[in-house]
Amino acid sequence: MKILILNGPNLNLLGIREPEIYGHRSFETFFLELQEDFAEDELSYFQSNHEGDLIDKLQEVGFEIDGIVFNPAGYTHTSIALRDTVSAISAPVIEVHISDISQREAFRQVSYIADVAYHSIVGAGLEGYRQAIKMLRKI
Repeated sequence: MKILILNGPNLNLLGIREPEIYGHRSFETFFLELQEDFAEDELSYFQSNHEGDLIDKLQEVGFEIDGIVFNPAGYTHTSIALRDTVSAISAPVIEVHISDISQREAFRQVSYIADVAYHSIVGAGLEGYRQAIKMLRKI
């Protein structure tokens, strides 16, 4: 399978940003583990702090890839444009959040992505990405 892992703003700071919430591992280190664990699949990774770049990437691959694991980060709670893009593409999208957004600040409890995603995984830490890949492999 061809699977894209797409991360939004500030996730390039994993491992150093608020480790009490997001942990001590960088995503790049974790991605290497995922590539080893899912060696039979073609995993790719893209991160951007820019909403338009995330939209462009979704449109670029969203009609030809087998699935997308998407952590829109702060854009989860603000971006109708990302929601519309996820809704428009044919690839199934699993929304992932490292922390449990339902237990965080009130503004973080709203996801504009959840109702157009195939499924959402929240609060499982980085392991949520692994769960999402396993889910995509069963679709």
